[in-house]
Amino acid sequence: MNFMNSLEFAQQSDKADKLSVYRQRFLFPQHNGQDVVYFTGNSLGLQPKTTQSYIQQELEDWAKLGVEGHFLAKHPWMPYHEFLTDKMAKIVGALPEETVMMNQLTVNLHLLMVSFYRPTKQRYKILCEAKAFPSDQYALRSQIKFHGYSIEDALIEISPREGEYTIRHEDIYEAIEKNKDSLALVMIGGVNYFTGQVFDMKAITEAGHKAGAIVGFDLAHGAGNLKLALHDWGVDFAAWCSYKYLNSGPGSVAGAFVHQKHLKNTDLPMFAGWWGHDKKTRFLMDKTFVPMQTAERWQMSNAPIFAMAACRASLDIFDEVGMDALVERSKRLTAYLEFIVGEVNKQKNDCLEIITPKENRGCQISIVANGYGKPLYNKLIENGVIPDWREPNVIRCAPVPLYNSFEDIFRFGQILNSLL
Repeated sequence: MNFMNSLEFAQQSDKADKLSVYRQRFLFPQHNGQDVVYFTGNSLGLQPKTTQSYIQQELEDWAKLGVEGHFLAKHPWMPYHEFLTDKMAKIVGALPEETVMMNQLTVNLHLLMVSFYRPTKQRYKILCEAKAFPSDQYALRSQIKFHGYSIEDALIEISPREGEYTIRHEDIYEAIEKNKDSLALVMIGGVNYFTGQVFDMKAITEAGHKAGAIVGFDLAHGAGNLKLALHDWGVDFAAWCSYKYLNSGPGSVAGAFVHQKHLKNTDLPMFAGWWGHDKKTRFLMDKTFVPMQTAERWQMSNAPIFAMAACRASLDIFDEVGMDALVERSKRLTAYLEFIVGEVNKQKNDCLEIITPKENRGCQISIVANGYGKPLYNKLIENGVIPDWREPNVIRCAPVPLYNSFEDIFRFGQILNSLL
């Protein structure tokens, strides 16, 4: 596509894009009476206009029905999490039985590692990417310590080579092969939060399995952003949040995936709770835990209805649009953002450095503004642009295909140019 750095081009591109109408389904913060340029959907997605009515329905049913809302609400609370399953499964490329919405992301990672990080005297090491999201690092390190191993010995962190920002896949595969006799778990973020690099999850899964390890992914920046195929790739487990690209509100309910091949294995160790018990006999209140033979087995508590109502409002939009169409639009918007940053660079002595790899990215571009740093980020905020700052020196911009536009990107370029 031949891009132009003009308002007319941006507006015509939006007019020709069938998905641009979905922007009207979301609420934007305002700056001087105008929608902000909201480029931080990779941190907190915007609120769908339907979210309020979805939550209000549950508030009204609670008021009218009390505890009977579990059975008599318009959307009964007892099976409420099931209303999310099919639509979420499509987004992550899973079977419904492999998918469940529950808890929060790091909680889910810990619960899944109870089952899938089972270190032995020979196999006890975990491989991850260096500078993973800190919560992942805390989770992995605490799991290692919990099992009585030393972090220095058991944690393998793959770093970019000197002078580079992103990790070469061949270095991941080499590390897996080098540690194949002692490797218990490969656990990587599907998208690195800092650089926006997308990892080849299919190839990493194959390499991990060849080495005899379990493979899991944190998909906080992948779910709702990338075309995923967790079932077909053979991934053992994954977890993700729903407040970024999935637009479910701050701290909203998270998701988990467990591959079908593990679901019938009733010998898997796990922490049990009553919502993971076979739902046909759950209310017989027997003390013996009978696990469900779906990903629901890893549930411990009943559903947070209001959080799930917000999630359902967003998933209904995703289901209407479909990931194929969203990913195609994402590629066009992200390419235009790259072009606009390049146009600004031509005028500003190449002071902007994009560190996100063009060949491996979703809808995020991470920018190092050499010589400017956080003051530039603060000035963008003051001028109606909301990107995301990550220490020590990166401004992250995510043109989300459900609600961002070509005009947003053009406006960003004009404001950025004026501030440099």
